[in-house]
Amino acid sequence: MGTRKQNEFVLEAKRTRTRPPPLYKVLLLNDDYTPMDFVVEVLQKYFGMDRERATRVMLQVHREGMGICGVFPRDIASTKVEQVASFARQHQHPLACVMEEN
Repeated sequence: MGTRKQNEFVLEAKRTRTRPPPLYKVLLLNDDYTPMDFVVEVLQKYFGMDRERATRVMLQVHREGMGICGVFPRDIASTKVEQVASFARQHQHPLACVMEEN
């Protein structure tokens, strides 16, 4: 009787690269009615900016028509847009906050 050779199987780990989720910019849009101080408050409260940075972004919104508040995964960006919209409505301001894919 001869020796039987066992079949050998080599399993290689297949590496799959998952792409990070798409990121979204959250933007404030300028209007002629929302007070500048309210915009600064929103940027501090919902985007964690210090007063100086919030003021710079508010001025960008005022001068250029929009300003970037931050870049986030979709769920976080969507939540921030809703929080800002709700806060603005509570204070009867027409401040618009939108998100767009980065």
